[in-house]
Amino acid sequence: MTSKDPSFRWPLALWPLRIAVVTLVLITEIARPLYRPLVQWFSGLALVKQLDAVIGSLPRLAVLILFAVPFAVAEPLKIYALVLIAKGRLVAGLTIIVFAYLMSFVLVERIFHAGREKLLTYNWFKWLMERVEVVRHWSHEIASTIAKRVRRILQIA
Repeated sequence: MTSKDPSFRWPLALWPLRIAVVTLVLITEIARPLYRPLVQWFSGLALVKQLDAVIGSLPRLAVLILFAVPFAVAEPLKIYALVLIAKGRLVAGLTIIVFAYLMSFVLVERIFHAGREKLLTYNWFKWLMERVEVVRHWSHEIASTIAKRVRRILQIA
């Protein structure tokens, strides 16, 4: 039984995780147009191009470690920031989430882009990235549905 099976019911305990994932994906998609020019500018720098070439020339394990370290810091920080925001510590939460997203955009995405081919040679990593795409697609569907409903409500009001 899978989540695509109509008889499948997500365990109640997993709903907070699903909500956190959807929230993070929505924030990422909202922020993406805002940070894209910064990322394009950053990736065009000569030093960054040299670092991309160095990362691309490393053995796949080294690329994996370079990718995993900032990822392992940035992703939990995003969840922690959401917890702070939920507890009413808006400024601290927003500061941390902005820092975490900058780390993701500048380091994690750059390393992934430079070492993508080598990272995808790990079957488990390729499988995981395919699952990430499924979650992104699912989150986009939810975001589109929410956006349509909000537009409908705004038109009625």
